[in-house]
Amino acid sequence: MTKWSSDESTSSKYEATNESLSQHRVPNWFHNAKLGIFIHWGLYSVPGWAPTGLDFGEDTEDNSKGDEKGMTEEERWKHWFMNNAYAEWYFNTLRIDGSPTQAYHKENYGEDFTYEDFAPLFNEALKSWDPDEMASILNEVHAGYVVLTSKHHDGFLMWPSKTPNPNKPDYHATRDIVGELGSAVRKKGMRMAYYYSGGVDWTFNPQLVLNHHDILDACQQKESYTGYADAHWRELIDRYDTNVLWNDICYPADADVNTLFADFYNKKEDGAINNRFIQRKAGEYEESRSNHFDFETPEYKTFEDIRSYKWESCRGIGHSFGYNRLEGPEEHITVDELIRSFVDIVSKNGNLLLNIGPMANGTIPKLQLKRLRGLGRWLDKNGEAIFDTRPWSRASGETNVGIDVRFTQSQEALNVLLMDTPSKGDKLTVLDLKVASDSRLTLLGGEDYLDWNQEENGISITIPQSIENAPVHSISITPIPA
Repeated sequence: MTKWSSDESTSSKYEATNESLSQHRVPNWFHNAKLGIFIHWGLYSVPGWAPTGLDFGEDTEDNSKGDEKGMTEEERWKHWFMNNAYAEWYFNTLRIDGSPTQAYHKENYGEDFTYEDFAPLFNEALKSWDPDEMASILNEVHAGYVVLTSKHHDGFLMWPSKTPNPNKPDYHATRDIVGELGSAVRKKGMRMAYYYSGGVDWTFNPQLVLNHHDILDACQQKESYTGYADAHWRELIDRYDTNVLWNDICYPADADVNTLFADFYNKKEDGAINNRFIQRKAGEYEESRSNHFDFETPEYKTFEDIRSYKWESCRGIGHSFGYNRLEGPEEHITVDELIRSFVDIVSKNGNLLLNIGPMANGTIPKLQLKRLRGLGRWLDKNGEAIFDTRPWSRASGETNVGIDVRFTQSQEALNVLLMDTPSKGDKLTVLDLKVASDSRLTLLGGEDYLDWNQEENGISITIPQSIENAPVHSISITPIPA
């Protein structure tokens, strides 16, 4: 693994203060991994159903699409939650009168069938799950780490915790999914981490969410819940050796997160913490980022340019994180789109946390599997331009033939990533790029050096006749241009 000295932390023991925690640096492994796999899996995987047609990143922020044109911000959020495309929010959408999910549930399960009644069905389906098979698939994709939802907002635990739910007896998976998958993942050389919904837990506060303020009102503030969540995080740290504290939405306002963070770092110096341990008192709606974190977590989003702060873009292969049986090919990102998005993210100092939503029995749906393996095959050939890299002085560029360019930097090479396939035998100029006269250019996956010339407007490269069609092609240039 490449060592970048600037990523070293400077503290030997962390104290529960912002000043001390700020000495922690994003670990090398997290910078180098680039690709993580998110797994949303739980009771909601049994119905595996949500309306299609909405996109979180567009339909909660963009006021210009179809029927949503002219909606106020509050109306857009209400429309989203009524027709929530996130299948993992099934329990919330089920309780919204008139929602498509409520109608589906009544038709297929009956009015007397509760959400908790999915638990025995889920546990029965789990009997056939093979964690080693799942880990092998994720390793095939070249994932550096895996993040499993250990508890989502429905409060169902994916392991038989030593701190069981006091409000719902036996409300957990009968198999130790957290432990079994963690062991299988580590055997394949990947890192294991856990997501935990530390703020929203509908078994403690059944707040119905109809707008974004409701989400914050749903965040737990009871002392009993604060201890419950803290105990679970410490179990994930001490018993299951998580590499990342991946919290979601918010965290109890009275929780001592600094002590939790310091204890985590003192146990695992190369751990990492996300930016979703947001603490607000009841009735406070303003965003706050005062708590310590190692990386940001935009959802279904990217940035225009290189970010100085490490970030991780999380997204589903479809519009839902949890398994949604309604999603067809048109709701899934294509392999080409996925690869180009991944390259763009990496060029700007980001990681991609790509989500899969298994069926209740742990089977990865075929449409998701096809995209995973397509990305893996591309990385078989081009991984050198992705893994163990850092951003160059700029993220993007252009060519004389209209093909966009992204850049990454290895220890000894500049990687020029062409975001389409140029014509065979053509001379392609990467504009505004000057290299040393003794530079060597290699098309990753090829055997010979490329012919090139330095021109006034950039570097002209002769495209080999052997080039194959691909969404992105990687050219390695050594030495790195000054």
